Amino acid sequence: MTGSNEKRILVVLLMTAGYALVQVVGGLLSGSLALIADAGHMVSDAAALLLALVAYRVARRAANARVSYGYHRVRVLAALVNGGSLLLLVGWIAWEAVLRFRQPVEVLAGPMLAIAVVGLVVNIAGALILHRGGQQDQNLHGAFLHVLGDLLGSVGAIAASIGIMLTGWMPLDPLLSLLVALLVLRSAWLLVRESVLVLLQATPKNLDPDEVLAEAIRIPGVAEAAHFHAWTLTDTTIVATLHVTPAPGVDPLDLPPRVSAHLRKRFGIDHATVEVDRPGAIRAAAEHARAP
Repeated sequence: MTGSNEKRILVVLLMTAGYALVQVVGGLLSGSLALIADAGHMVSDAAALLLALVAYRVARRAANARVSYGYHRVRVLAALVNGGSLLLLVGWIAWEAVLRFRQPVEVLAGPMLAIAVVGLVVNIAGALILHRGGQQDQNLHGAFLHVLGDLLGSVGAIAASIGIMLTGWMPLDPLLSLLVALLVLRSAWLLVRESVLVLLQATPKNLDPDEVLAEAIRIPGVAEAAHFHAWTLTDTTIVATLHVTPAPGVDPLDLPPRVSAHLRKRFGIDHATVEVDRPGAIRAAAEHARAP
């Protein structure tokens, strides 16, 4: 899937970079902030797509003694950078919109509409290409959000140009640019938040530690379970650690593979490190922690 997603990003990168040049010229000639904002968004998207592409290439590097988990999280870092760049772009569009409200600029609605329609077609094609990839891939999802933001920008530019042609009211241009920026803001913030949670090694949102511990105790041969920690390595790869104690008559060496296999089947945990403590150790530690 990663190789397929990489090709998808490459195709959309070429489409985005080519159209960005057309949109920059069209925005400057027509005087439209909506087009200029969308052109800036397209340029930033081209850079973001290039970053995502590089991240895939780096992530393929093999693990070594120094980077034992490999370079998979480079893709998460790329998603974080993409989300951050979207937030900065939203701030720039909002600032430019405020300036345009204070001092309206005449917009050539005809050229603006023609360029925006072409942009809409390009962005719809790019969004469909990326959406067909695995959306659980945060790197690909970050690239998809960039293109989706461009698609919304094109819709806003089309609406603004038609509105100006019908009414002649120039503030429509910055108004719709601001509305599009607000829509992009939410997606960008969610991407940044999810990327930060992965980098902070937060517990995956589909895992309840109490439920995992309760399930672990029901595994044959396990007497106690505690100290469960889980985090996302990248995308859907979940890593966890867990302490258990053996039931009477159970060989402690049998527990790690048994518990790991059960957690993989029941909760989708790809790799679990299971530490076996001496019988009663978990209960004794809990009682000691409760003691005044």
